[in-house]
Amino acid sequence: MPLGTLDRSAPTLFKQGPSPLSRLTLYSALALFLMVADARFHLTEPLRKAVSTALYPLQWLMLQPVEFADKGAGYFQSLQAAQQGMDDAQRTMAQMSVRAGEAEQLLRENAELRQLLALRERLTTEATAAQVIYDTADPYTRRVMVDRGQLAGVEPGSPVMDASGVLGQVTRVFPMLSEVTLLIDRDQAIPVLNLRTGARSVAYGDPVAGHGGGMELRFTPGNADVQEGDLLTTSGVDGLYPAGLPVARVLRVERRADSAFARIYCAPVAQMYGARHVMVLKPVVADLPPRPEPAPAAPKRGGRK
Repeated sequence: MPLGTLDRSAPTLFKQGPSPLSRLTLYSALALFLMVADARFHLTEPLRKAVSTALYPLQWLMLQPVEFADKGAGYFQSLQAAQQGMDDAQRTMAQMSVRAGEAEQLLRENAELRQLLALRERLTTEATAAQVIYDTADPYTRRVMVDRGQLAGVEPGSPVMDASGVLGQVTRVFPMLSEVTLLIDRDQAIPVLNLRTGARSVAYGDPVAGHGGGMELRFTPGNADVQEGDLLTTSGVDGLYPAGLPVARVLRVERRADSAFARIYCAPVAQMYGARHVMVLKPVVADLPPRPEPAPAAPKRGGRK
């Protein structure tokens, strides 16, 4: 029998050491002890810190390709967005340049026509910046108070507007404050002009329209050319409001067979309940020439002596 095939291990009778079950029990108890000790006394915290410190360069090195790919993709996306924004800005500037040229040409033609027809120049209105400080205490009116008064040159009847359009009219002036009646107040009326048709009318305030206040064109014939979406501006014929200021937009037109007039509901373009900063305009009547005196009444004939 060859020597390499002989079993040189000790017989089972002479083997020493614990049994596998004993070793499993011992290792399990040791693992449980280490987990409890680490949870209570943080025994392995220094070892964990040392291992994390040693592995940090390797982690950083492995994360670099991923971060480089993310940064590269973000860079190209931002570059594409910037180029798109630049193209849009250039197109917008080109359009604005064309419109500015057209506007300048129209202004020049308008000035030439006015000189040709000997018309007076367009009125230039002075304006004073003001701020809405609070609403009035009367719940049945739609009025606000602004922080400009007589000391700032505010006059009764001055138009008030925000960034969107006409807000109302100054009704009372105090030394430091002024009361502004909004267009949606039931006692407020304003002459308007339909930009689409050129028809003149008068818009009255309606505080209950649309659950937030609106306006109504009254005494308009039922066959009048008024459509939803028409923009109404100041007509400038009242001597207070400059012409061309946005006032309201037509919301609904009701034509009834039993009435000769149509009911036209409008929504103000100004922010009636949220306006903070406003402009108080000077009434146009101050820039208009004085009205001629009325002709004397003719004497009555055939009267008794």
